Amino acid sequence: MEFYGIGGLILLVLNIWALVHIIGSNASTGAKVLWALFIILLPLIGFIVWLIAGPRRTTSTV
Repeated sequence: MEFYGIGGLILLVLNIWALVHIIGSNASTGAKVLWALFIILLPLIGFIVWLIAGPRRTTSTV
């Protein structure tokens, strides 16, 4: 029973991390909203798909 609680907590932290990265990406607003909804509605599958194909944050060279 505790394993599911720990797994859910880890998934929650990963989803929050993904949402922060989505907001900080250079994708259009519509793409950000769609990715965020996908992760919120389908947490595990959404996170995995975002990890593979989601928008990337760009780093500055300054």
